[in-house]
Amino acid sequence: MNVCSQGKFGAFLNGGGVKKNGVFSVRRSFVSVSAVMSSTPAQNVENLSFKSKDIGLPIMVNSCTGKMGKSVIEAAVHAGLNVVPVSFGAAEESGQSVQIGGKEIKIHSQSEREDILASVHDEYPDLIVVDYTVPPAVNDNAELYCKIGVPFVMGTTGGDREKLYKTVEDSNIYAVISPQMGKQVVAFLAAMEIMAEQFPGAFSGYSLQVMESHQAGKKDASGTAKAVIQCFQKLGVAFDMDQIQLIRDPKQQVEMVGVPQEHLAGHAFHIYQLTSPDKTVSFEFQHNVCGRSIYAEGTVDAVLFLAKKVQAKAAKRIYNMIDVLHEGNMQ
Repeated sequence: MNVCSQGKFGAFLNGGGVKKNGVFSVRRSFVSVSAVMSSTPAQNVENLSFKSKDIGLPIMVNSCTGKMGKSVIEAAVHAGLNVVPVSFGAAEESGQSVQIGGKEIKIHSQSEREDILASVHDEYPDLIVVDYTVPPAVNDNAELYCKIGVPFVMGTTGGDREKLYKTVEDSNIYAVISPQMGKQVVAFLAAMEIMAEQFPGAFSGYSLQVMESHQAGKKDASGTAKAVIQCFQKLGVAFDMDQIQLIRDPKQQVEMVGVPQEHLAGHAFHIYQLTSPDKTVSFEFQHNVCGRSIYAEGTVDAVLFLAKKVQAKAAKRIYNMIDVLHEGNMQ
């Protein structure tokens, strides 16, 4: 997993609020607190026992040719899981076979997915499905998984989330549902929420500046950034979401933000700077992620977590990444 922390990235936002070429630059900083996210390898499966053919836990990764699908398969193979040779994809991919992580996977279209999934579930009764498809497919896919009776990890964002939860609740299927699968990012968000709840108004009077850089294809502001900002608002900071500075130009990302050239197509660099009214104190929080392995490894941990809950016949059926973190048995 690549998590990049670039020194010059911290030069974007400053207490004096000075901009140059549309980007903040630092004049001075007296107190700096930096939280940079990192990730750990996914936990091993040696403490789990599964009956299917005496091999590792079987998982099916849908949209396997997508960037997240590929990353999850590679992380799953590394962790010793058994990636079944089947996936659902776009109509134009139907019938194709692809090699990912040393596994040959055949792609099937949506039109045949019910029969295929039922057949795979019969062959691998301990199967868990991982979904990194597209927002419009979220609800239909969840309904299919619930109909067949397959536990699943939903990493896809969007869709009707209220309907998604109701579908799972009504079916009694086990699922981990989270739009953010990066364990360390989730832990950071949880810590921010705890601070906001326990110390409301602690940063009253402070000004906030937020910059986030993502691949050019991401047009909207990061949901993670918005969640962190909401915590700062509870801490007494006045800030509107439209004040977020979005960096999407590759040239700026490389030269000014410090994003490595090889990660322009997949990164998430965030910085939040709080400055006291008299400009003598500055607190800086940042989490810089290169690539997608942090999310893939979190997904594998979610799969392993879910498998344990299924085996234990846990009373609770729907989980999120906070639940996975609370388990506390990740490497």
